[in-house]
Amino acid sequence: MVIAEYVPIMKALADPNRLAIIEHLTRGEACVCELLELFSVTQPTLSHHMRILSEAGLVSGRREGKWIHYSINVQRLQSFKDFIASIQIVPEAKKGYVCQ
Repeated sequence: MVIAEYVPIMKALADPNRLAIIEHLTRGEACVCELLELFSVTQPTLSHHMRILSEAGLVSGRREGKWIHYSINVQRLQSFKDFIASIQIVPEAKKGYVCQ
């Protein structure tokens, strides 16, 4: 992936509720009814959060009756984790460019 492909993920995870939803979904699939109760948000608010997470490719949903069950897109999340892990911090002495 190119860097620009990670921007939607970073924007999606910048919200504390969405980050908490992702953390919860790392334990396994969850029904919308469970997420509504757990995060004490309204259905429209949860739908908004889940749409953003889905558009970023972090979650996918499957319909079962009137409920949607969400799960993590493991490959997308792992790719993002690998990208973050690849970012190197260059020590000050090795930067080579000096501002004047």
